[in-house]
Amino acid sequence: FGLYGQRVGALSVVAGTPEEAGAVLSQMKLVIRPMYSNPPRHGTRIVTSILSDPKRTQDFIDQCKSMADRIHSMRTALKQALEDAGSTHSWDHITKQIGMFAYSGLTKDQVDAMREKHHIYCTGDGRISMAGVTSNNVDYIANAIHDVTK
Repeated sequence: FGLYGQRVGALSVVAGTPEEAGAVLSQMKLVIRPMYSNPPRHGTRIVTSILSDPKRTQDFIDQCKSMADRIHSMRTALKQALEDAGSTHSWDHITKQIGMFAYSGLTKDQVDAMREKHHIYCTGDGRISMAGVTSNNVDYIANAIHDVTK
């Protein structure tokens, strides 16, 4: 189980001196210590409510399988669309990987070109969120990748 949203937020402090920064950090550590020592219980309760009920457990398993199957099908579709676009590169690595992200093999310059020319965003090392690839945009993404890798 991966539960998101357990604790969200950031606090930035700009101090005038190193001594002041040290004093603020000391106080912040006192505040956060109980948070780490006493994590929230609602995540555990959610998991318990699912795993203690056979129907909910099966629904959870089915939904995970459905999500994994969709991502796998998008990997296959992306590879096929790249080949259909005329790319001469090997894209086997797209379908050999598993999980929600795919390492495309794009360089930083190619990633920048995708962002500037096609408004497609991925990490600087070319990691693509496969959850964002859909049957409606897979051809556009493939054509953009093909364009920047020619």
